[in-house]
Amino acid sequence: MNIDIRSHIINNFKGDDINTLRAAIEESIANNDEITLPGMGVFFELVWQDAEEETRQKILEILEERVKRANH
Repeated sequence: MNIDIRSHIINNFKGDDINTLRAAIEESIANNDEITLPGMGVFFELVWQDAEEETRQKILEILEERVKRANH
C-alpha cells in the first residue's frame, strides 16, 4: 500500500480556517502526541517552502535556542 502522507494531511486541512489550523497545532503540542508529529512536519515544510530568507533565519534562531533549552 502506497500512502502519500503529505497529500493526506494537506487535504485533511484544505478547507479549514486559521482558527482550526491553530487549534490543531496547539492541541498537538498540548497533548504531546507522537502520532501528530508527521502532520507537524508537513506544516513546517509548507511554512519553510514559502518563507523568505529573513523568516527562515528567524525560525532557525528560535529552533537553535529552543533545542539548547530542551529537557528531553
